[in-house]
Amino acid sequence: MRQFDHQRPNPARMYDYMLGGKDNFAVDRQAIDQLAELIPEAVALARANRAFLQRAVRYVTRAGVCQFLDLGSGLPTQGSAHEVAPDARVVYVDHDPVVAAHATALLRHSCPDRAFFVHADLLDAADVLAQAVGFLDLNRPVGVLLVSILHFLPDSAGPSQAMAVLRERMAPGSFLVISHATTMGRLEDEERTTGMYRNVSAGGGTDRTPAEIRAFFGDFPLEPPGLVQATDWRPDRPKLVGDWSLPSSLMAGVGKKKNG
Repeated sequence: MRQFDHQRPNPARMYDYMLGGKDNFAVDRQAIDQLAELIPEAVALARANRAFLQRAVRYVTRAGVCQFLDLGSGLPTQGSAHEVAPDARVVYVDHDPVVAAHATALLRHSCPDRAFFVHADLLDAADVLAQAVGFLDLNRPVGVLLVSILHFLPDSAGPSQAMAVLRERMAPGSFLVISHATTMGRLEDEERTTGMYRNVSAGGGTDRTPAEIRAFFGDFPLEPPGLVQATDWRPDRPKLVGDWSLPSSLMAGVGKKKNG
């Protein structure tokens, strides 16, 4: 795997910086400072997304699930699943070779018995699952996390087909956790959101309506409160007057696979 390029910003390291982490370089911090000038709410969006992941992982853990598959994970730092659920086994998956090199080293040093990294493309769900077998028991319930990743994947790449494979292979009682940015059809926000996607992903992004996001869950019933703003999904503190708001929405939900 190739080593970090200190001269080029990396989306995973940029995200780490937005979360207050230390696994980033000056070039990543400069990129985020520039992004914040264009989209002032970018850091708040990243932190709201991570807070949702943490609440969802705790919720799934309380339901008795003790293994997670985190797809498009980025660097497993700053409140990632294995930190939130210290008794669970976690497989992180990302296709970025820079992420793969660093994440493998991080996990080998910090928690080799509880967390494992797979260098793979989440769109090849069969390959991802084949590599996860052995560390995770896919005959038992698993929490599958797709947190703030699907909006980077255009429909032409086949995310719906990959999701169908995942849902089929998940054991009854498993949970599917998704967050997805959307302008909800507001044309005045679309240009700004597209600009943000282009700043953090070479592949651009895809705006989807709440109904299109809901379709990724297939026939999995959604746990209350359904598909809502990420900050409204089982918040652990009341919203305060003056809390930040986003011109583009971050929708979030958790679905559970029925028994039988």
